Amino acid sequence: MRLFILGLGYSVQHFVHRFGGGFSHVAGTVRDPAKRDDLAGIEVHGFSGERPARATVEQVRDADVLLVSIPPGPAGDPAIAAFGDVLAAGRRKIVYLSTIGVYGDHGGGWVDETTPPQSTLDRARMRVAAEQAWMDIAHGDAAILRLAGIYGPGRNALATLRAGTARRIVKPGQIFNRIHVDDIASAIMAAIPHQGGGTWNVCDDEPTPPQDVIAYAAQLMGVAPPPEEDFATAEMSAMARSFYASSARVSNAKLKHELGIALVHPTYRHGLDALWRAGEGQ
Repeated sequence: MRLFILGLGYSVQHFVHRFGGGFSHVAGTVRDPAKRDDLAGIEVHGFSGERPARATVEQVRDADVLLVSIPPGPAGDPAIAAFGDVLAAGRRKIVYLSTIGVYGDHGGGWVDETTPPQSTLDRARMRVAAEQAWMDIAHGDAAILRLAGIYGPGRNALATLRAGTARRIVKPGQIFNRIHVDDIASAIMAAIPHQGGGTWNVCDDEPTPPQDVIAYAAQLMGVAPPPEEDFATAEMSAMARSFYASSARVSNAKLKHELGIALVHPTYRHGLDALWRAGEGQ
């Protein structure tokens, strides 16, 4: 199988590291190839939302699997705008990485894939529109993976504590799900051979207040956790504050049942324990 990746970001690079050897050819896009020297073994193409090069269009056309991690914008999905004609003309498996943020605020209640998206955030509404656009262009054979808060090597509470940037922001009733990049990679791989399209939440078993994750990481490191800060008065950017606009417990039952996923890191504790053993934060 030939794999083409639209947007060689953190999670997708981890997927290629684990499973790239199972494809006959791997290629993908970045905004500026000259600034990326971390993509050995991948044929890299430049794409920043403008008209793509002919060679890039040809690679998309010839791909058996298209993995998409480019976010949509106010004008819609830039990848569909750029490659829509060639995508509509052929059949291939499409895996689109979305976000559980589309569900919006449920006051800490449980949601699953049958819960209608209701986020008031513009970026989440754009995600919902992009999900449908990819499903349409894939003739129904798109796997929509809604990812929880992503963490893994180099991006985790241990690393932020060591860097001195960790904060314990406390908003009463706030609940988040998370997902380790190992489990994202497994979900992508499981979605590729799945017959027909669908939507799956890719998240852990234990939605948790964010301050608890920082406290556990501090315990592993044997250091004092940063002081708690009241969300109402904490200094935060508008973007950072917007992540607290939604509180929900997201179910991963469908992911386990239909795609057969057994999470390697079912809770943040499992994930942080493994990262600590690997030397993170030390």
